[in-house]
Amino acid sequence: MLTSSSRNKLLLGVINRPVRFFVMCLCACLIICCFIALTPLSSEGCQCDNTHESLSAKSVTRGSGQRLNSFGKSFHRLAVLVPFRDRFEELLRFVPHMNKFLSRQNINFKIYILNQADNFRFNRASLINVGFLKSQEDSDYMAMHDVDLLPINQELSYRYPSKPGPYHVASPELHPRYHYATFVGGILLIKREEFLKVDGMSNKYWGWGLEDDEFYVRLKEAGLNVSRPLNISTGTENTFLHVHDRVRRKRDMTKCFNQKEVTRRRDRETGLHNVEFSIENEHEINIDGASAIILNIKLKCNRQLTPWCLCDSEKPVLKQPSAEPVPVKKGKDSGKLDSVIVPNVKKTVKSINNNNKRSRK
Repeated sequence: MLTSSSRNKLLLGVINRPVRFFVMCLCACLIICCFIALTPLSSEGCQCDNTHESLSAKSVTRGSGQRLNSFGKSFHRLAVLVPFRDRFEELLRFVPHMNKFLSRQNINFKIYILNQADNFRFNRASLINVGFLKSQEDSDYMAMHDVDLLPINQELSYRYPSKPGPYHVASPELHPRYHYATFVGGILLIKREEFLKVDGMSNKYWGWGLEDDEFYVRLKEAGLNVSRPLNISTGTENTFLHVHDRVRRKRDMTKCFNQKEVTRRRDRETGLHNVEFSIENEHEINIDGASAIILNIKLKCNRQLTPWCLCDSEKPVLKQPSAEPVPVKKGKDSGKLDSVIVPNVKKTVKSINNNNKRSRK
């Protein structure tokens, strides 16, 4: 027979058994819920971009489709290459202006002022070649940019070109001075691999003019089509600010030795692979809170190949074989070839100005 105390203990054990079971179930449920809450979603429900960019930094996409990193800057890196000599006033204006303009477009950029520090005539193309060699490891596209041409319409894009081939920001329809169809000067964006493909620019152009026209022929020969801005709301009068003073800053248009003959044709001898130079020093400058890198560059001149790098003591030179003309097809269905000569910029501009004057009359 069970005593009363034994019966009480047995009864309490029977009653407590469901309570313990309920408490254990409740704890188990809490543990399972916590585990589910902390477990990440499966990859099946995540439409993720598994590129290197998405792994390296968070990215967002703005209206134009431009990919930006977590700091709000483009993943692509732009080197703004500015050939330069004795343009201090323009430089003071250029650096702050371009810093603000490019920052508004969230461009990841660095400005390189390519200062020619030797005693030879100015060579814009060779300076660009040097600037490319200096900046190519830190950028994947570049802007060949005149220091006296400032964009004032924010519709002009400096973003990484979406199409194959260079993107001509200062197109003939918008530039305040040059309007011929093959013009690619002023401001031209080009990808790193495309500049390498055409071996950069010719090193034969000492003095002003024609180096960009020879570059256009290189691009066409390589099958690189130039694209330009579309649907811009401004025109030739209010898209750019051209700050060049033609009275104080006279262009070096002298032609000496056999320069005129040689520089009218496609150059197949010089380019990025054989530009000769030395960088004397490098400085970082800050103008009104905007920074730029100044490279003091001394170019070297082969007087046998380009005696016109100095015209102070012109002497007869041995006649050199003319540069090989570029063969270009006349049309899609034509098998005939035509020799392409670099266009005469001076005559073209003069003709355009005369036509404009007649139309105003």
